[in-house]
Amino acid sequence: MAKKGRGIFLVYTDLDPKHEDEFNAWYNTEHLPELLSLPGFLDAARYVAYKGTPKYLAVYELENTEALKTAEFQKWRANPSPWSRRISPTVIGKNLSRTIGQQIFPAAPETPDRGMAPALQIGRMSVPESADQEWNEWYNGEYIPGYRQVPGVIYARRYRVIEGESGYTTVYEFDNETVSETDAWHQQRQGSSPRSDRMRGVMTHLQGSPGVYRRIYPR
Repeated sequence: MAKKGRGIFLVYTDLDPKHEDEFNAWYNTEHLPELLSLPGFLDAARYVAYKGTPKYLAVYELENTEALKTAEFQKWRANPSPWSRRISPTVIGKNLSRTIGQQIFPAAPETPDRGMAPALQIGRMSVPESADQEWNEWYNGEYIPGYRQVPGVIYARRYRVIEGESGYTTVYEFDNETVSETDAWHQQRQGSSPRSDRMRGVMTHLQGSPGVYRRIYPR
């Protein structure tokens, strides 16, 4: 059964610590299972920040972004449970943001039966329109392929953001949360491409990006 498709839905949340225990219980036992029961939702997991912000991240793997437009999703969204009305991120979240992305690299899903990674590094970035074409050519052809060969990197994907605060998001799947601290990762960063310094200079990251996240549910 496919667990990866062409779409991704990322929900970032910060909240007052006094709500955390109930928030985590609600998310794990009600909210996430409800979403996974809807058409087009293939897999999901929750993460906590090891580096970067916001603190909590929920990742939903989608068949495609149309999963968020189905009648079933709209009906679910319009009829929240009493627990959801009290504890959902939209109610108690101090910093809530959503990213809906359509995969642009690789061109099609690969090894779609793999599960949710133990750790993720996620970049949320934008580039000016004048640099967009060259930047994407560099990112897809020269920059990200080398990182996919670094020990501890399970996979890496890029998305064009169709709803969110940035133009693009990059999702690296890691064996553990320290992969981007290794010598191999730093060597790749330094030697990725002659254009890398210039291309990094044209992009801007959102505050807290790139963030590294450790999976907390399912364990």
